[in-house]
Amino acid sequence: METMLQLAARNTERAKQIVQATDIINIWKSIGAEINLVGSLKMGLMMKHRDIDFHVYTPRLTPAISFQAITRLAANPAIKRIEYKNLIDTDEHCIEWHTWYEDSDHELWQIDMIHILKGSYYDGYFEQVAERILAVLTPEIRETILKLKYETPDGEEIMGIEYYQAVIQDGIHDYTAFQNWRKTHPANGIIDWKP
Repeated sequence: METMLQLAARNTERAKQIVQATDIINIWKSIGAEINLVGSLKMGLMMKHRDIDFHVYTPRLTPAISFQAITRLAANPAIKRIEYKNLIDTDEHCIEWHTWYEDSDHELWQIDMIHILKGSYYDGYFEQVAERILAVLTPEIRETILKLKYETPDGEEIMGIEYYQAVIQDGIHDYTAFQNWRKTHPANGIIDWKP
């Protein structure tokens, strides 16, 4: 059976292969967008949850611009499903794209692309969060976060930032303590936290 660290390494490597296979970075660049990897793959904290997160920026934000990139991405036969959420007229000034990619082992990977208006409130915000987490990430903190992710029951929806805040800010070390921490720190929408 795979160890926790072997699983993390395998999923990280597979995620990088998917980024290459989809040509996702060049697709977004082809419409003049800036695209940045964020989330667990960026920070080396990927575990069981097969998701890849990108934030994409353009100086103008319209569905037509966003669909140009998604149309090209959808041409890849491994992309099995796409969801679209228009949040242009909200404080987030974004379009959310969620796609599902089927790998060679028939496992589905979720690729989240948040297309954000350049210059709006969240422009660069989560890139800064990732940089701050990477700056304080010791081998012990990394292993604790991976262990909590590994021990999370399959199907349990927990945002990565919850693990990072619990471990880095509050020194949580085991899953029971993490469950209790989450009861006193309910996640309602975007969590604005940086170490």
